[in-house]
Amino acid sequence: MFSIRFASFLSKRYVSTCRTSSLSPSPPCSAIQPWLFVGLGNPGEKYQSTRHNVGFAMIDAFAQSQGISLTTHHFKALFGEGMVDGVPVLLAKPQTYINLSGESAGALAAYYKLPLNRVLVAYDDTDLPCGVLRLQPKGGYGRHNGLKSVIYHFRKNREFGRLRIGIGRPPGQMDPRAFVLQKFNKTGRERIDSAMKEGADILKMVVIRGVTEAGRLSNADQKYKHLISDDKES
Repeated sequence: MFSIRFASFLSKRYVSTCRTSSLSPSPPCSAIQPWLFVGLGNPGEKYQSTRHNVGFAMIDAFAQSQGISLTTHHFKALFGEGMVDGVPVLLAKPQTYINLSGESAGALAAYYKLPLNRVLVAYDDTDLPCGVLRLQPKGGYGRHNGLKSVIYHFRKNREFGRLRIGIGRPPGQMDPRAFVLQKFNKTGRERIDSAMKEGADILKMVVIRGVTEAGRLSNADQKYKHLISDDKES
């Protein structure tokens, strides 16, 4: 019941409700639609600081930078809300385990009646070098089962924003499933810590400028990071 009251409070405080008039073909006011940022990861101390949990870490980094607390349980997620440059922002870390993340993300987007171009998902990506970020307005799920679940619960619609967080490729013949559940080595940890700070700035830019423009401004710089390294974590 608390989560429902909390959501109603958000809607009344931040999102304008426009009433149409028979005398006017358009609403007399315009609604400010929130952004929903969802980070993917696994709950529990066992998985903290693992490669698979960088989506959670990105949401934490952004929340800290904006003074937003994630202390509410809402639609199977740790949830927080705040204002960034006058725009309402919703933050969520699904607690369903990563492969079922869509159960939470889909319910949140539906409850707040958000178009998917106001949703962004942050997640780990083995196809990018460790610490490299890539912002995209849409795409597939690759080999990421958590993102696959999100797409399924968005009724297979793939046109939502993504912040891909590079974690590098597993060395040799290592099982990718084991790789993503391990913690970073020293070099990888330093790169990820730096990426969290950069990612928080990128997410703020998304709120202000939108995904496409923020991607245009940030992706070029990210592309040339760590050129001296391999695609895998050194």
